[in-house]
Amino acid sequence: MGDRVRAVIFDVGNVLFHWHPRFLYERLIEDDRALDAFLRDVVTHEWHFQHDAGRPFAETSAELVARFPEHEPLIAAWGERFTDSMDRPVAGMLELVQELDEAGVPLFAITNFSGEFFPQARKRWPETFDRFRDIVVSGDEKLLKPDPAIYRLALARFGLEPGEALFVDDNAANVEGARAVGIHAVLFTDEPAFRAELGRVGLLV
Repeated sequence: MGDRVRAVIFDVGNVLFHWHPRFLYERLIEDDRALDAFLRDVVTHEWHFQHDAGRPFAETSAELVARFPEHEPLIAAWGERFTDSMDRPVAGMLELVQELDEAGVPLFAITNFSGEFFPQARKRWPETFDRFRDIVVSGDEKLLKPDPAIYRLALARFGLEPGEALFVDDNAANVEGARAVGIHAVLFTDEPAFRAELGRVGLLV
């Protein structure tokens, strides 16, 4: 194991950017009850999770349109406008990424994210994502957090020993998965608390 933490591994959704399908569909469905029903019954989290696991949107959307043909344009919008579901940065976090990068701290990410949709996000926010030396995307690897295999793959790619990495995620199961392979992992709540943890491990003064 490394002697000290020297790098930060970020989660993306709800750590760097708030993510929810509502952020996209509230722009497309005016009636609140219709919006709630669409999110509950059509573009469910279980349906979306398939993309993070590596299934192509062409397959999942065709299956969904077969069940809900009346919603075909709205389902198509998921693929066309996915980044509208994550366009609200978490307060202070993009600035913190910049601060760490400018201080020379190696930055990486492990994200449960569609391999098809992640390039949209990277293109939309290059000033943030270009600061990361490498990003492991679950949909590309067909591995999902909290499977220990995704953390081991990431450490090997990043050139880090487990003890050299501080991992932050908003999902407790993902934090435990990282801890299981020896990574120093913390549950994200907000920027001030995470900044304090960075100070505690010596990455920020």
